Amino acid sequence: MSTAEPASDFAGDPDCFGRLWTPYRMAYIQGADRPTSDDAGVACPFCRAQSGPDADALVVRRGELMFAVMNLYPYSPGHLLICPYRHVALYTDLTLAEVTELATMTQAALRTIAAVSGPAGFNLGLNQGAVAGAGIAGHLHQHVVPRWAGDTNFLPIIARTRAIPQLLEDTRTLLADNWVGVRRP
Repeated sequence: MSTAEPASDFAGDPDCFGRLWTPYRMAYIQGADRPTSDDAGVACPFCRAQSGPDADALVVRRGELMFAVMNLYPYSPGHLLICPYRHVALYTDLTLAEVTELATMTQAALRTIAAVSGPAGFNLGLNQGAVAGAGIAGHLHQHVVPRWAGDTNFLPIIARTRAIPQLLEDTRTLLADNWVGVRRP
C-alpha cells in the first residue's frame, strides 16, 4: 500500500492473515473497572462484586471471609480469583482467619476445577503492587489458573491474543454447581 492510497481501500484488501477479533479485551487494555486509588467501594470491582446476584457478578462461591469470582479477562477457562471481602492490598495484612480461609478456598477451587475440567496442572499466584503485575493493586486476590498441555500456542506470542473456548457465564455456572467442599482431616 502506498501512502497515497486511502486507508479504507487497504482495510478491505484480502491477505494471508486470519483474524481473531477480541474486542472485549480493549476494556482491559484501556483500564476499565480498574480503580484509580486504593479506596474501597464503588471504584473497586472486587468490592462491587460482593453485592448483587452471584451470577451477575460472576461469583462462584462465597465463604465467611473470602469469595471466588471468575476473572473477567481469563488466561484459560476456569481462571478464578480468590478475594477477601475486606478491601486489603497486602497478604501480610490479612488476619490469620483470612489466611486460613484463603488457603482452604483455594484448595476447594483446585478440587472443583480438577473435577469439572480435568486440567493437567495449575498456576497459583498473588501479585502485590502494580509493579508486580497486580491489575487491581488495592484489593488482594489470588489467581487460580487451570492449565492444559498445549493450552498456550502461537496466538499469545504472535497475535497477543488468547482463545477462550467457553463463555464466562457458562464456566461460572459449571463451577458453582459442582463446587467441591472443604475436606476435613
